[in-house]
Amino acid sequence: MSCYEPMSSASDLRWVDRSTFQQDSRESYLRIQSISIFVQDQEKSLHFYVDKLGFRLIHDARVNGTSEGWVALAPPDGTALIALITPTRDSPEYERIGQSSGIVLITEDVQGKFQEWSERGVRFQHPPMTPSWGGVFTSFEDIDGNRFSLVGFDEVNREIEAQRQAIAESLEAERRMAQELEIARPVQARLFPQVLPSLRTLEYSGICLQAREVGGDYYDFLDLGHERIAFVIGDVSGKGIAAALMMANLQANLRSQCVIAGDDPERLLRSVNHLFYNNTSQSAYATLIFAEYDDRAQMLRYANCGHLSGLLLREDGRLERLDSTGTVLGLFKDWDCTVAEHQLFPGDTLVLYTDGVTECSNDAGEEFGETRLIEAIMRGRELSHSELLAGIVDELRKFSGREQQDDITIIAARCRSTFARVDYGNEDRTGVDWTGDYFPNENWRPAPAE
Repeated sequence: MSCYEPMSSASDLRWVDRSTFQQDSRESYLRIQSISIFVQDQEKSLHFYVDKLGFRLIHDARVNGTSEGWVALAPPDGTALIALITPTRDSPEYERIGQSSGIVLITEDVQGKFQEWSERGVRFQHPPMTPSWGGVFTSFEDIDGNRFSLVGFDEVNREIEAQRQAIAESLEAERRMAQELEIARPVQARLFPQVLPSLRTLEYSGICLQAREVGGDYYDFLDLGHERIAFVIGDVSGKGIAAALMMANLQANLRSQCVIAGDDPERLLRSVNHLFYNNTSQSAYATLIFAEYDDRAQMLRYANCGHLSGLLLREDGRLERLDSTGTVLGLFKDWDCTVAEHQLFPGDTLVLYTDGVTECSNDAGEEFGETRLIEAIMRGRELSHSELLAGIVDELRKFSGREQQDDITIIAARCRSTFARVDYGNEDRTGVDWTGDYFPNENWRPAPAE
């Protein structure tokens, strides 16, 4: 085998040059891929092109370390390849060894390359010359006598310099963008809940794992007063900084409207939709679940605005879904929704999530899906709410085994198990902890001490 390792394998060789690809072209793709040169000894020629000319070994297609097959090389800049082929003695191509000519290499510094390569032992036919047609050129041969021209033009030099300037400006823009995103990351992180309002009947927590520095997923816990809290989870259309700005806009609208219309979820969400519709582009929208929990009545009232169904796993293993009660926010000026409700009991588990959970995929393109999520919730039903969250995230990572593609946001809540279910005749009534002084409604009573 060659003493040089190829830069790429056949599977990832760049057969399509992205720098010249025309996305809007109506004609089929066409460019020069390679030029074949017949040589006596591939290994010696490989040393010449790599050691003396500074070419890169791109692909070694020789069979089992023999001279059968070909070796592909490329100059430091550019994508056209030179294929070194050693023909058999009885083939017509054998007579063409050392006969290749008319191969032109272009550089911005002919004199400099002439000096550098001469010192490495390259045989030039003559020093750099300035012909009548302008520019500078010289010529040289490889170890088999194949002839190359090395040329330079003022126009080429100006184009190379312009490209270098454009690349430098692009890299600087990327650097500034990365710096701005690094600044934006902790700023957006502060938009997520920093303090969790305390509840007597429910324990809960949330998590957002962003695929990029910033993203469009959103969750919140809003204190509505009178022992009520709102669980909010949403997903703004788009990616990156644009989605993050819309997410901040949506959060500001929700928090401001909660002060005005916190007692009326339908009115609150109509106001939020109105503001979001007026303050964003025509194509911007957000899916959202707004779920109000009354700590005294243990009642969950929710509106699902085009979001994935929330999952309510009952203590006895039954599953109920918080299905859609309205369309997405921000697309329509005239907008409305309805509110549904569920009574919660000790041991019930509520999970709200974004599509980054169910659409998380593995290398085979298979998605995690709702079924696996439900199974993960079932397995974690005896865990704390925070342990349940950690368990779901761990299963997602094990399933995917790849770089995260989308934001992963989850809220998990569980009705406290300190509430006891007791049998009063033919009725089940649930009460607060034995020393508690309030009940979900006037007909409920605390469990008697044993």
